[in-house]
Amino acid sequence: MSWGTELWDQFDNLEKHTQWGIDILEKYIKFVKERTEIELNYAKQLRNLSKKYQPKKNSKEEEEYRYTACQAFLSTLNEMNDYAGQHEVISENMTSQITVELARYVQELKQERKSHFHDGRKAQQQIETCWKQLESSKRRFERDCREADRAQQYFEKMDADINVTKADVEKARQQAQIRHQMADDSKADYSSYLQKFNLEQHEYYHTHIPNIFQKIQEMEERRIERIGESVKTYAELDRQVIPIIGKCLDGIVKAAESVDPKNDSQLVVEAYKSGFEPPGDIEFEDYTQPMKRTVSDNSLSNSRGDGKPELKFGGKSKGKLWPFIKKNKPPPPPPASASPSAVPNGPQSPKQQKEPLSHRFNEFMTSKPKIHCFRSLKRGLSLKLGATPEDFSNLPPEQRRKKLQQKVDELNKEIQKEMDQRDAITKMKDVYLKNPQMGDPASLDHKLAEVSQNIEKLRLEAQKFEAWLAEVEGRLPARGEQSRRQSGLYDTQSAPAVNNCAQDRESPDGSYTEEQSQESEVKVLATDFDDEFDDEEPLPAIGTCKALYTFEGQNEGTISVVEGETLYVIEEDKGDGWTRIRRNEDEEGYVPTSYVEVYLDKNAKDS
Repeated sequence: MSWGTELWDQFDNLEKHTQWGIDILEKYIKFVKERTEIELNYAKQLRNLSKKYQPKKNSKEEEEYRYTACQAFLSTLNEMNDYAGQHEVISENMTSQITVELARYVQELKQERKSHFHDGRKAQQQIETCWKQLESSKRRFERDCREADRAQQYFEKMDADINVTKADVEKARQQAQIRHQMADDSKADYSSYLQKFNLEQHEYYHTHIPNIFQKIQEMEERRIERIGESVKTYAELDRQVIPIIGKCLDGIVKAAESVDPKNDSQLVVEAYKSGFEPPGDIEFEDYTQPMKRTVSDNSLSNSRGDGKPELKFGGKSKGKLWPFIKKNKPPPPPPASASPSAVPNGPQSPKQQKEPLSHRFNEFMTSKPKIHCFRSLKRGLSLKLGATPEDFSNLPPEQRRKKLQQKVDELNKEIQKEMDQRDAITKMKDVYLKNPQMGDPASLDHKLAEVSQNIEKLRLEAQKFEAWLAEVEGRLPARGEQSRRQSGLYDTQSAPAVNNCAQDRESPDGSYTEEQSQESEVKVLATDFDDEFDDEEPLPAIGTCKALYTFEGQNEGTISVVEGETLYVIEEDKGDGWTRIRRNEDEEGYVPTSYVEVYLDKNAKDS
């Protein structure tokens, strides 16, 4: 099957068909180009997504990724980053192997097609020229024949007329001969042009056009074959990255299988274990006897004897009374100023009544916590005391031990680093001594002395933290000693010490914030809290805030908010990352500052 023989008369249709084939090829190129752009955008969005959820360095988020579930999530983010890279590879390969190659081929194809159809038109013009010449010679031959016939008839008429002179007859005869000669010449030209046209026509339909159409057919078949190869390459480029994408997905599955709930539970224990022991039983107090109330180590009452009150909580009962308070409300800390009944050697408060323990306990359970007073007291003390103590005495024993151990490890690493630097300087000095041309050994003495001083400072610092660590580790198991030490410490404190050192036990996230040495100094009775704070007015709002994200306040002292919710700000962030807000008179608490957008009232802020 050949286009030259089968389609010899379809020049125009072949021209349209080949142009349509080029349009199809250009359409496929455009399709692949748009696919590469989609792959690039998809890879970019995946990378941005992975980067968005990566933990920030030196932040609390980074500490959370020690849990296996968070590590699995982090592995997923890293694998998605590699996954995005494979889509970039697809885009690059399709661009270089399909789009660029086909674009170059289209230009070559257009030039080849133009050349073939130019040759075809040239052959058409040649045959058309021959046809015109043939037609022209034919018309001239026809005209000359008619003129010769008329001249012959005129001569015969003149010759038969007796009235015409002999000269006129001779003239008509010569004219007829001339016309006959012209007709013979036109006949010869017509015959010549006819042979020439037939020859050209035979060459055109049996040689030129078949050759040109055969070349066009081959060109079109190459175009079709090239499209098929490109489609195959398109699939192969996708298939090439499938193994790597499979490895990325295998990495995600492996990370998911490494999730260990037991290990995460143990990490929670290590992160929040305080080292305190639960409070003991509350002893029975008999009010039927006309005698002064006696207080056991774990009593909730205030003992008064010999004019000197002893305000004590046995063991850790102060902090452990908080579970009785309503969920999501912070515990009531000691008041900012001691009441007359709470001041040592002070007079008995006339309002103090000897009520049964059950009445006081019910009142304690149903009373509304005054959280703003205690937080204000804590913030005031934080500003007075400054930053976190160097010995981490503001933390519970177990957490303090971990912090001290971490500090010791960091100092040991710094010491080792300085020692390595000292060894390197010493070796360099020895090289300078052996080869003076390389440098002056004396120039390293100052640096060597500086490094030695740094090592000595770090060692002294490490010894200091090791001493604190040894003190904490020796103190952790002894609950009785700790209770006695707390009681003894308070006996030596005055009323101002009680007022200045009372701080909250828990921050909004539930972790302890009170110093170890201060936990026994605040010995105010729970029964005195209501007397001191029942009449206190709530803090005024200093502005408003809008929740940027939903926060589930599951710890004591926090409050749940919903994204887009507007609330009142009653205490701004003091540098610890928490802002105190209020929804209504009964609902207030702390939320992370990063979760809300705060709009402070200018007047309130200035005041």
